[in-house]
Amino acid sequence: MDAPLLRMAGISKRFPGVQALAEVDFEAAAGEVHALLGENGAGKSTLLKVLSGAQRPDSGRIEFQGRAVELATPHAAQRQGIVTIYQEFNLVPHLTIAENVFIGREPRRAGFVHWRTMAERTRAITGRLGLDLDPRALVRDLSVAEQQMVEIARALSMESRLIVMDEPSSALSSTEVEKLFRIISDLRAHGLGIIFVTHRLDEVKRICDRFTVLRDGRRVGAGTVAETSVAEIIRLMVGRAVDSLFQRRAAGTAGAVALQVIGLTRRGNAQDPHATVLDNVSLEARRGEIVGLAGLVGAGRTELARAIFGADPFDAGEVRIDGAPVAIRTPRDAIRHGIGLVPEDRKLQALFLSLAVGTNISLAALGDLRRWGVFVDERAERDLVERSRQMLNIRMAGPEQLVANLSGGNQQKVVLARWLALKPKVLIVDEPTRGIDVAAKVEVHNLLFRLAEAGIAVIAISSELPEVLAISDRIVTLCEGRVTGDVPAATATQETLMAMMTDRRRAA
Repeated sequence: MDAPLLRMAGISKRFPGVQALAEVDFEAAAGEVHALLGENGAGKSTLLKVLSGAQRPDSGRIEFQGRAVELATPHAAQRQGIVTIYQEFNLVPHLTIAENVFIGREPRRAGFVHWRTMAERTRAITGRLGLDLDPRALVRDLSVAEQQMVEIARALSMESRLIVMDEPSSALSSTEVEKLFRIISDLRAHGLGIIFVTHRLDEVKRICDRFTVLRDGRRVGAGTVAETSVAEIIRLMVGRAVDSLFQRRAAGTAGAVALQVIGLTRRGNAQDPHATVLDNVSLEARRGEIVGLAGLVGAGRTELARAIFGADPFDAGEVRIDGAPVAIRTPRDAIRHGIGLVPEDRKLQALFLSLAVGTNISLAALGDLRRWGVFVDERAERDLVERSRQMLNIRMAGPEQLVANLSGGNQQKVVLARWLALKPKVLIVDEPTRGIDVAAKVEVHNLLFRLAEAGIAVIAISSELPEVLAISDRIVTLCEGRVTGDVPAATATQETLMAMMTDRRRAA
């Protein structure tokens, strides 16, 4: 057997109170796509940071292309031909595609940047990726998928031999994912090694050759994807059989209508001031009910959630809580009327990453934790945080731990805990399990079930139809800003939902 492109042997890394990696071995070959799998907090990110030169291991050895290497900095890793494309892109929005591809490595002539050469080289690389864009176009004007192609183009411009892709499909449409997979297959055919990090195991089965699983900072399994079932991979990831994870709550009896949306209409967005974003949208959610909201990218799901919550204005329509019309012009109004929103992007829109876990949980409820109307009752705040930790099984070193250092699943629980502290009547959750692992996903599902059982009306938005079908009592579909269906989840299928999401009945 040929020597592997990359060999990491006995990699260990400890942080205060946490053994992040313990004697981890990992190998990746040239011309293969290797999946690195595990729950949030399993050690994947730490291993990748060691590989990218962002962190130094406490012990262990790294060999690349048959030679021992010292990856002391990200630049050292890149010089070796190891490039990491992170889930949050590392691009400069106000610079051009060419400037981002060659940033810090601009071709020069007589000491000056040679713009023509840089544009030509960029066009050659992006052409290989099927990205037909002007190298002088600004990155801020590109779609998410196009920005990802720029990241890949930059990796290729560095003559990389190993590309690490961290959750590369998390923000892409199904069409964009197919294009990404074609590019990955082409890179593999040209002999590049790809390390592919994802929580979507169907993608692992489609695109990956081999896999390695980490759990609690240790390597617990590895193998060939084609010879291993998804159930076995999940068992390695979580330490128990998949059948014991997914449990659907017994259907309950929905109570009175908690939320009514009547004729909600909004026109204009950042790209087109005349576009119809929401078109006469009406729906209702009852106490104790989970309403799934399904639709393709651009259907208006997130826009509807933001309008109900007062984050975006609407031109016409009415929102009612417990049958009474309410005026919602700001999120403060929505909160006062008992509406909560867990947004799509928890890091940018929900969490204060530089603050502690305890502060993030209690922040919205500080008005109820005051003593003498002025001071925060620290004991009451600690009690709230501890109740939240126990109820939601938030894994943290303590209330003072920075929320940025939690896994994605535990960060999502912190956001949910913040809203539970306010005891909302209606809770809207937008992509509640995006970017979290299988076990954490099940925990979030079970938490939504408990919220509904406690009488909260839950509206759950998800791009994954199996998830919508699994957690919902009723499903409302949107297409181009209009409601195109409202069906019981028990009688729905992925096929019927897709027909409504694409509004095929109207097209017929």
